[in-house]
Amino acid sequence: MTISDWDEIRTAYHVARAGTVSGAAQALGVHHATVIRHIDALEARLGAKLFQRHARGYTATEAGTDLLQVAQVTEDQFSQLAGRIKGGGSDIAGEIAITSLADFAPLIVPVLTRFQRDHPGIIMRYLTGARVFRMEYGEAHVAVRAGPAPQDPDNVVQPFCEAQVALFAAPDYVARYGLPKDASDLAGHRFVAQDDNFARIAYERWLRARVPAQAISFRATDTRAQVQGILAGAGLGFLSHWEAAMHPDLVQALPYNPELSVPLWLVTHVDLHRTAKVQAALAALKAAAPHWPVRA
Repeated sequence: MTISDWDEIRTAYHVARAGTVSGAAQALGVHHATVIRHIDALEARLGAKLFQRHARGYTATEAGTDLLQVAQVTEDQFSQLAGRIKGGGSDIAGEIAITSLADFAPLIVPVLTRFQRDHPGIIMRYLTGARVFRMEYGEAHVAVRAGPAPQDPDNVVQPFCEAQVALFAAPDYVARYGLPKDASDLAGHRFVAQDDNFARIAYERWLRARVPAQAISFRATDTRAQVQGILAGAGLGFLSHWEAAMHPDLVQALPYNPELSVPLWLVTHVDLHRTAKVQAALAALKAAAPHWPVRA
């Protein structure tokens, strides 16, 4: 495949993603006439129509879909290569991407800020989106993952720390409903939890096994919204002890149960694990974790 072939295939890939010539032109930084020329040339070379043209834009044909699957793999491989190159070298400088759940931002952001202060050449990217960022494609250099140990064989996985959790209540809730005497006294209370009846987190499963569905009366898809529900007195809810430490008015409703702790893991890709800036970032996170608030 020649350079011009790849240019045309890449153009077709972006047309399929955007659905329009103008969208592809904007993504590629070229004139829309260049996009049309590339598509026409590629279709002529292959002897097949890659797109159906219609008033709203372009839709890939069966032949186009086959070609674009190859283009997707090639584009991903280029992204992976770029991520590895950016992560290489012995200098603690350049871009580094750290990802975690947004819940951990109050703990991790101060660590990353100190790390950047110690290494002024670092450009920090802290990614807290809902999706899992793909280490193999260079989307992140270090990931803080919660739950069971990640199993991808291309990643280096290290134990980090535990998110120790307990049930907490706002003073307003306690004034209206009191507190449970123990775990057998939960059914008469109201709870804030995930809007998901197939909860994957240990403490969510524990709760659903002990209270009727109607007792979970405030449900949210975002953990930050759940925190706000607990603070507002909507019900009892599970919080990590470091989250609860930021809200000293909260009352712990039941004693700490170690079975409900959530293990955290540091994950890096094997190709980037030994680079200087990744090792420095891992060291900064590991040094900070012992000083984070734990159970009382």
